[in-house]
Amino acid sequence: MNLMRLKWLWFGVSGLVILPGLISLALYGLNFGIDFTGGAIVEERLGGLPTDEGVKSAVSAAGITAISVTQSSDNVYVIRTKEMTRDQENKLQVALSDKFGSAERLSLDEVGPTISSEVLRNALLALVLASLFIVLYIAWSFRSVPKPANSWQFGLTAIAALLHDVLVVVGVFSILGHFLHVEVDSLFVTALLTVIGFSVHDTIVVFDRIRENLRRSPDADFTEIANSSLLQTLVRSLSTSLTVVLTLTAVLLLVGPISSKLYWFVVALLVGIISGTYSSIFNATPLLVLWQERLRK
Repeated sequence: MNLMRLKWLWFGVSGLVILPGLISLALYGLNFGIDFTGGAIVEERLGGLPTDEGVKSAVSAAGITAISVTQSSDNVYVIRTKEMTRDQENKLQVALSDKFGSAERLSLDEVGPTISSEVLRNALLALVLASLFIVLYIAWSFRSVPKPANSWQFGLTAIAALLHDVLVVVGVFSILGHFLHVEVDSLFVTALLTVIGFSVHDTIVVFDRIRENLRRSPDADFTEIANSSLLQTLVRSLSTSLTVVLTLTAVLLLVGPISSKLYWFVVALLVGIISGTYSSIFNATPLLVLWQERLRK
């Protein structure tokens, strides 16, 4: 089976998966949570028959501007506002009680603007440093790879595959943020870093087999070696990923309500690991082969 012959098909599938997310990012961006923007998120269980507009009017009556109001379950609403004082928090509770007969505060999360900007800066720095260290590590680990390949090709190709996974996850959450009001928070960054690590692990397994086969057959065609190396590691990669996907699916079913942060953290991991498995098999090695073909020409 010659997987390299179909490399443009694999690239096309990746493009079709990434494109909707890129369009969503251009149109809507990401729905950042208070971890990155600052403010407050209040979860309330209300009496009567509350509606989105009714909750918004009650919040306005308390002198507070609601950034968003979302119903998470029966009579339970999540209200996102700018940073509130204690007096405003009490006024909000009174206004909701007066409007709906009863209001039980289930949770209140607050983040100041200084902390939120620091979290955003650290998150971006973590992603950049992780990518940089991965390139350097792979370039150093594969420094003795036989010709015609070189270690920097392996490192940069691995980063290209990682970029695919990051774009898939970020794009999916842009779509979810627009249509389901799913927020991106610090747990989302943790999920991205986890996905990056998992994807690199699978990619290095294939690349290491390519290096071994190049040493055994230095005069063989690079495309043939890459294809045979990929086939030799294919079952292992799929088996490893399948066990993780099944575990995450079980966690997703048991983790709790769809409104919980942990639920969407697991969703991000699930999307990223499926994408990482695909990119490690069908993007990283074909990109390496394409690079070598261009050099030969």
